[in-house]
Amino acid sequence: MPFDAVDVRRAFGEDEFFPLFQPLVNLQSGRLVSFEVLARWDHAQLGLIQPDAFIPMVQKSGLINTFTQIILRKAFATAPLLPPPIMLSVNLSPYQLLDFTLPGQIRASAEQGGFPLDRLTIEVTETALLDGIPSAQEIARELKAMHCRLSLDGFGTGHSDLNHLLELPFDELKVDRSFVRTMTQSQERAKIVGAVIGMGKGFGLTTVAAGVETEEQAAILNSIGCDLVQGWLYGRPAPAEEIPRMIAAPPRPCPDGAAESLVTANSSSIQ
Repeated sequence: MPFDAVDVRRAFGEDEFFPLFQPLVNLQSGRLVSFEVLARWDHAQLGLIQPDAFIPMVQKSGLINTFTQIILRKAFATAPLLPPPIMLSVNLSPYQLLDFTLPGQIRASAEQGGFPLDRLTIEVTETALLDGIPSAQEIARELKAMHCRLSLDGFGTGHSDLNHLLELPFDELKVDRSFVRTMTQSQERAKIVGAVIGMGKGFGLTTVAAGVETEEQAAILNSIGCDLVQGWLYGRPAPAEEIPRMIAAPPRPCPDGAAESLVTANSSSIQ
């Protein structure tokens, strides 16, 4: 690893952590509805570092709450750039859904930035639920009482449990990008995407697909009723100063004719 715990601590002192913003759009209309907040580390020597590389070190150093407060504060500071009803979506570390101080941290950061909590979605991976359902339930109920939305991210990646959809008050179900990116090459992956979206619909949840990069993927997702999408086809993660440009961009509705033959070929196997 090119950096260590000392480097991570130095990064806090140098204020090197910051958020990027990726659009989430309504698949049918192509209209922007939200931005996902994606953390990055602007390392002095290594440049931009993805969160998967440094979050474990931040967690091990006992600084995950400090890190989250920094990212939330900087994300909520964009409130003047985000006209309603545009929302923000924030990922949490698996360990944080077991931290009873979390709701208070989120509330304080939102109040400081002037961002309304009813326009905030909290994304939680299933990993966060494996060993701490009772604690997660209590924290989730408090977040819901604050009017936040809850999203279950990465469903179908190996630890899927229907009880998670019953025991916690989720509003949204997110298909992992690993399935979306390969669903046009594999019927098995396409079936998983269709099953997850169908399950979300059955539970009355908003369904989201991450990692959408091609018109073919968008057309298939539209054919099986996915609600929201994000990915390079609709916009790459961008810094806060790019938010006005992304909001002003014309809608990109799902094309009616694109990938028609591919949708027909796959529809029988994913419905």
